[in-house]
Amino acid sequence: MVTGRSLFLLVLCLWIPLEIVGRKEPSSPTSVDSSVSSRPKVVKFGALFPADSVIGRSALPAILAAVKDVNSSTSILPGIDLQVILHSTNCSAFLGTMEALQLMENDVVAVVGPLSSGIAHIISHVVNELHVPLLSFGATDPTLSSLQYPYFIRTTQNDYFQMYAVSAFINYHRWREVIAIYVDDDNGRNGVSVLGDALSKKRSKISYKAAFSPGASESDISDLLNEVNLMESRVYVLHVNPDTGLAIFSIAKKLGMMGSGYVWIATDWLHSVLDSSELPDPDTMNLLQGIVAFRHHIPDSDLKKNLLSSLKSQRAKETVSFNSYAFYAYDSVWLAARALDAYLNEGGNISFSSDPKLQDTNGSMLHLASLRTFDGGPQFLQTILGMNFTGVSGEIEFDMEKNLVDPAYEILNIGGGGSRRIGYWSNHSGLSVIAPETLYLKNSSNTSLLRNQQLYSVIWPGEITTTPRGWVFPNNGQPLRIAVPNRVSYKDFVSKDKNPPGVQGYCIDVFEAALKLLPYPVPRKYMLFGNGVRNPSYNELVEQVAQNNFDAVVGDVTIVTNRTRIVDFTQPFMPSGLVVVVPFKEQKSSPWSFLQPFTTQMWCVTGAFFLFVGSVVWILEHRLNPEFRGSPRKQLITVFWFSFSTMFFSHRENTVSGLGRLVLIIWLFVVLIINSSYTASLTSILTVRQLSSQIEGIDSLISSTQPIGIQDGSFARKYLVDDLNIAESRIVTLKNMEDYIDALQRGPEAGGVVAVVDELPYIEFLMSSTQCKFRTVGQEFTKSGWGFAFQRDSPLAVDLSTAILQLSESGDLQRIHDKWLNKKECTTVDVDSNKLALTSFWGLFLICGIACFITLTIFFARIFCQYNKFIPESEKIDEEIQPVRRSRRPSRTPSLKKWMVFVDKRESEVKEILRDNKKRRHSQSLEDPSVSSAI
Repeated sequence: MVTGRSLFLLVLCLWIPLEIVGRKEPSSPTSVDSSVSSRPKVVKFGALFPADSVIGRSALPAILAAVKDVNSSTSILPGIDLQVILHSTNCSAFLGTMEALQLMENDVVAVVGPLSSGIAHIISHVVNELHVPLLSFGATDPTLSSLQYPYFIRTTQNDYFQMYAVSAFINYHRWREVIAIYVDDDNGRNGVSVLGDALSKKRSKISYKAAFSPGASESDISDLLNEVNLMESRVYVLHVNPDTGLAIFSIAKKLGMMGSGYVWIATDWLHSVLDSSELPDPDTMNLLQGIVAFRHHIPDSDLKKNLLSSLKSQRAKETVSFNSYAFYAYDSVWLAARALDAYLNEGGNISFSSDPKLQDTNGSMLHLASLRTFDGGPQFLQTILGMNFTGVSGEIEFDMEKNLVDPAYEILNIGGGGSRRIGYWSNHSGLSVIAPETLYLKNSSNTSLLRNQQLYSVIWPGEITTTPRGWVFPNNGQPLRIAVPNRVSYKDFVSKDKNPPGVQGYCIDVFEAALKLLPYPVPRKYMLFGNGVRNPSYNELVEQVAQNNFDAVVGDVTIVTNRTRIVDFTQPFMPSGLVVVVPFKEQKSSPWSFLQPFTTQMWCVTGAFFLFVGSVVWILEHRLNPEFRGSPRKQLITVFWFSFSTMFFSHRENTVSGLGRLVLIIWLFVVLIINSSYTASLTSILTVRQLSSQIEGIDSLISSTQPIGIQDGSFARKYLVDDLNIAESRIVTLKNMEDYIDALQRGPEAGGVVAVVDELPYIEFLMSSTQCKFRTVGQEFTKSGWGFAFQRDSPLAVDLSTAILQLSESGDLQRIHDKWLNKKECTTVDVDSNKLALTSFWGLFLICGIACFITLTIFFARIFCQYNKFIPESEKIDEEIQPVRRSRRPSRTPSLKKWMVFVDKRESEVKEILRDNKKRRHSQSLEDPSVSSAI
């Protein structure tokens, strides 16, 4: 055990090796230059960390307890006395290096520590040269896992995972920008760098990195926090050292940065401080109200409870609690002991040899020759990395990058006199309110867990439960710089104004109305973009926002793909799309206008069905209805008359058969639909004015070779040339609405344009302003909208989108539209839109055709049955006797003429003949029995 004198020397002495702690005093050196026994009696390892630090005060008793437990074990290193040599780095990279060199003079097989990542970087070069594994339970810098440090083994969690946990928490609350406050050392810089990478994957970012030196004074920190407080983001991630971190909160409190609206996220350093004190100072806890902090997740177990009980009993007088690093330190000693036991059992030797490269020259007093290389270091290193056991801190196993498997963190919310756990994070399950080890046992898929991220509610600074917005407008006196296009045409949408705020129009009123719905004020300054002679380039205007020359653009800015790649747009407040507009004038109706309602195909099919249905009805009625009988000429005239008279429901012939009536009812329904559709279409054609242009839409415009007009500054030029492959020489730029009217009226023959391609809102305004002298043809061939553009990840874009939706739902958006743009509406003309095609009626024709087919089938089946009974008696008897007398000879088939004669007979006449035949056969059977027997 370490005596009080040894602990005193541990803190104050730097150059004198501290007392060796073990089960008994070593009786001989650990090794010699030559090979020694594979089972030595004494094995030494070093412990390198400041015992007077926050982490060191928890780690030291844990290391001593681990050495005691290992030496008491009968299964690990039996017969071997494990001893630890304690050295302090005194939180200095230079002094720590000196201490490490002195420690190595004792031929240790492993080193536990250091705590500082900066010191670990330097000492890792020493252990690489001497082949001594460095087991660090406190150095969390992610870059220490690089291949540059093969002998560095991290026995705590890598900050890489903690930063991803912080990123997940930030993304859960949908904050897009944070400010990182950190100590400018290896651990701080590299940890914040990983945080930036993690946030970028979630479309968030670190808006500012506020770094201060390790020895910064309160004045320096106060100046830094004042600078941070002037910025937009109110979400702060604090990644500092445990020994100095609380001072930052104290200064922030004085600056008013711990109230409502602020979010403070502390990494694991904060709970390292709080957990090290069994009874935290009430003033400290009042300072930390509402802070969210992360802590290593150490699963509850009997090993953990027994260790805590043992540690507290040994240090009862000091009433000191223990943070998570104590458990990692304890497991580090056991890892070294188990690995050493396995190494020796595999036949490994504990031997050291001199390195010829380590020689003192020119009278140097560094005594480098006393440093010797561990011969079995490479094999021992692989043994350590291959270990797998359950320790106090959880599962001790390393992945391919030498990180502990299954990293997990607790997320705690400080409030009242303690902390409340609001959830967990692990790289397996993400955010969850269920302990990670429970989720591991459920074997849930990673994808399903990540879809169900959840945490308990948080009480934020200022004792508010609503999630803070996470940003405010900067307190540096700079209003939002809003660019407004200085248009020379269509000024009702947006234009310059002599009165404040200097701009006016439909777009400005929508923006101002949306701002009034926000729960916070937005200081703003409108700035005109353009020379006022011609419309500005909207692509260039959007690029100015992306380059941070403006904060936003308010105006008639179309949301197109190339712009969304560099800025964020709000919800569209005006639907839009490109259309084709052409001249329009009155024209007299054509003498053949009555043919226009139907397409040629529709006319042909309709006429054919009139004749077909008339023929079917004639067939069904011919035998029963005298109106459908007579000479062939009369019957032919009847078929044509009946067929086409049904068009006007003026047929005078009555139907008497059930089948005929069924067909006629269905056909009259079809005729009713066709008549109504024809009448409506013809009325529309005769009352709508006709186009004076041959352009019928975008397709005919592409196929032509005539010039096309576009608005100056519009994205339409790029779309027509790049996407529709229209020759750029055909594009004519028009500056204002007067140019539109002049170019369209002159036409291509007089130096004008055949059509204009522009966005629908402009064209609707043009048509209404010119009393509908122009019309759009075809349909919109692009679908988009107008929105307000902001810099990427601007929170204002999201809030204004919600406000625009509220304006739309309340009807205020329509009222603003009516105020500026409530003009005469002009209908869109589609040249072929009034023509009715067969595709609209083929279902009716199909039903009618099926009905005709079924009725004809029934009719001819009945005729066939009657015809079999109508065959003359002599022929009937002959046909029935012939198969008896001459087997396999075919019977005679009735001639077509007899069949047609039979079908043409009246139904009543046929029935009378059948009754007579039946009586004749009956009387013959009574008079001539031979015929009856032959039959």
